[in-house]
Order: sequence, then C-alpha cells, then structure tokens
Amino acid sequence: MLISILQVGWKVTTKPMKPKFDKFNPINGFKRFFSKDALFELGKSIIKLCVIAYVAYTSIKKNEDQLFVLYDIPLMQAIILCGQVIVDTGFKIALVYLIVGIVDLIYQKHKFHEDMKMTKQEVKDEYKNTEGSPEVKGKQRQKMQEASRRRMMQDVPKADVIITNPTHLSVALKYDSDEAKAPVVLAKGEDYLALKIREVAKENQIEIVENKPLARMLYANVDIGEEIPPELYQAVAEVLAMVYNLKNN
Repeated sequence: MLISILQVGWKVTTKPMKPKFDKFNPINGFKRFFSKDALFELGKSIIKLCVIAYVAYTSIKKNEDQLFVLYDIPLMQAIILCGQVIVDTGFKIALVYLIVGIVDLIYQKHKFHEDMKMTKQEVKDEYKNTEGSPEVKGKQRQKMQEASRRRMMQDVPKADVIITNPTHLSVALKYDSDEAKAPVVLAKGEDYLALKIREVAKENQIEIVENKPLARMLYANVDIGEEIPPELYQAVAEVLAMVYNLKNN
C-alpha cells in the first residue's frame, strides 16, 4: 500500500468496479495477457518471487540445526526460537520488498515520463491544431504581403524622387518638413517590384535618379515608412536639390 500511494498518490475510485463487456472478449484478454507490458510485469513478478524465496530459504537454512531439535527443547523455548526465525525472515523479506519497491518507483516514474512524450507526428498534429497548418499560414502570409505591397504602390505617386540601382532596386522618397524632420521611404522593391515602382513613377511624372550606392544603402537599411538615417542626409539632400531644380526649370 505504501509503495502504491508513493507512486500514484491516494486515489479512491469505484471506476474499476463498473462492468465492461469488452473484458469478456477472449481475444482482447489474450492481447492484454501477451502484450509487452504484461510480459514485462510477469517477468518482474517472477524475479521478485525468486529473490524473496531465496532470502527466505537462506534465512531458515541458517537456523536449520536449531529447528531440527525443536522436539528436544521445552515448549516456550521452541516458541521463542520459531518467533525469532519468523521475525528475522520477515524482516529480511520486508527489506527486499522495500528495495524492490524503490527501484520499481524510479522505473515507473521514468516510464511514465517516457510514455507522456509525444511522437514527431503527434507534435506536428498538435502544432497544426494550435498554430494552423503551414500551407494555410503560408497563404495568409502571402495575402498580407500582397496587401502591404498594394498599399505601398498607392503611396508611390506621393514621392518626390525614385532612386534606382538602376534596374535591380528602386526606392521612393518623400520629404515634407511639416510632417517629418527627414525624408521618408514610401516604397522600395527589387527586380519586378522595382520595375513596377518606376512605371508608376513615370505615369505620375516623378523624377527617377540613378544612384547605385545610395539605392543599395536605402534599400538595405531603411524600412518602409521610416526616416532616412543621419549618415544619408547629405547624399539624399543633393539628390532632392537636383530634383527641385529640375522642377523649377
């Protein structure tokens, strides 16, 4: 009882008393009997029985000379001798049970933790249930990117200048001293998206300036909607000054 309580705690339940008709199925019974866990428990029980039998045998064997002369000694002395043999044997058996119980407790806890671990497939299924399937998340991410790209392209006509690489990169800049203390990146893109930015710029008569180093710096270091960093003030100011001069002329 003590080992069982230590293993699983004190839990009183009448659930095992409820009738289950599947227990009367002989096929299920054979499956349970010859299962890996059942065979392991059977082997463990046989080993425990053998160990306890050996301990009991050796304990009694040690006193066999006295036990064989019980009929020659007084009754009280014989009773005391038998009591001593029984107590000594019982103590040794109890000690063996205690050691076996501690080992079994450690093993059962380890086995419980191992059984609680999920397989790779179970982890994948749980991830799908909680986070959604990768395919669905990929489509959602794609739709969000498309929506963000559409909003970005709608801001391109507001730009003062488009700085290009000249074909691989395009960055749209706008400077409004009332709204920001430095020019802001309205849109940026590479390859096909860079081409679309230039097309929208031409349609809206926005100046396109080729500056490879500046285009690379802006594309790599400034996100959409952010102001340019101070180290790029001079280079951008020169480009904007040139654009304003072209517009005034």
